[in-house]
Amino acid sequence: MIDLNRRGVVLAAGSAITLSAAGLAAGLPAMAATPDRKLGYAVVGLGGYGLGIIIPQFKNCQHSKLVALVSGDAVKARRVAAEYGVPESSIYDYKNFDSIKDNPDIDVVYVCLPVSMHAEYTIRAAAAGKHVMCEKPMAVSSAECQAMIAACKKAGKKLMIGYRCHFEPYNLEARRRARAGEIGKLRYFRSEHGFTASNPNAWRLKKAMSGGGSLMDIGIYALNAARYMTAEEPVSVYAKETTDRNDPRFREVEDMIEFQLEFPSGVIASCMSMYSANQNHILLMGDKGRIDLEPGTRYDGNKLWVGQDRSTPVNPPPGPGATQWSGQLDHLSLCIINNKEPIVPGEEGLRDIRIIEAIYRSAREQKRIALT
Repeated sequence: MIDLNRRGVVLAAGSAITLSAAGLAAGLPAMAATPDRKLGYAVVGLGGYGLGIIIPQFKNCQHSKLVALVSGDAVKARRVAAEYGVPESSIYDYKNFDSIKDNPDIDVVYVCLPVSMHAEYTIRAAAAGKHVMCEKPMAVSSAECQAMIAACKKAGKKLMIGYRCHFEPYNLEARRRARAGEIGKLRYFRSEHGFTASNPNAWRLKKAMSGGGSLMDIGIYALNAARYMTAEEPVSVYAKETTDRNDPRFREVEDMIEFQLEFPSGVIASCMSMYSANQNHILLMGDKGRIDLEPGTRYDGNKLWVGQDRSTPVNPPPGPGATQWSGQLDHLSLCIINNKEPIVPGEEGLRDIRIIEAIYRSAREQKRIALT
């Protein structure tokens, strides 16, 4: 599918060297020179994230481009296609989605749908012979995650989960400094993530579509950060839920859930997610100092301090892409081109969902749950 001819390798060598240097600084795997052709993405779902965030990012990519759209709204799809130069022949709906197999311009399908639809469209994309980028949380259950991984392996296609913070400069610098021992031995991790959910009819407040409430939607940032900042996997979890069921927003899903993770080294992570307050914070405490991000995982405006307090702000070096999203998109493209595994494969999404299932169980049963 990809023509690795001599001319393509020579033309792309310069940009590949630049991106590889940035990637190595960010802890990404080294990539070889890349071909001239950008890999084509089909974006599935023209909602707030797919249309408002992902599609505009292709202009910042070196190795990825938008070539197709999938939407249930034909009028919107035609308007977006005209704006971004996508031919009408590359507009699909959910009924004829499987015919993407006949479009050689599509290399990757990016699934930007409600969580309950992630598994179906990942599996169908793999069956159509396409690589997959799937938004987080990966699916509504660990069983669905395993089915998605199996489908992509069977098809011989890459599966990457859209953990954009793994390409975000402030997160990368915080992780680098923590692992370099700049704050000494890590003792404690804390993170709170939340926003005020205002529309009781939003799909994220419908359990059948979202799989859960604030934990699935925004709490996954705290959970994933605890894992990638500590470079450990938790061995147990204890959780407590606080939800006003008389609030029309929370008839089906939880509002606030706090959970504690215990790691093999003895590090304790204290995390919280909520739909009734705005918060975005990551804190790592070591025996020689602290790493503090607030906000830590926003689309922009993140801030980082390293030291004993907030007197020493840090401006990180650039990430592996012009933006966290272009870095993410190009990372998968380069992994496909060079036959490398993404740094956030399907297995990463599966780990988070398994822990989330244990958090929900702990909150229900009001007891500590050991993780296996």
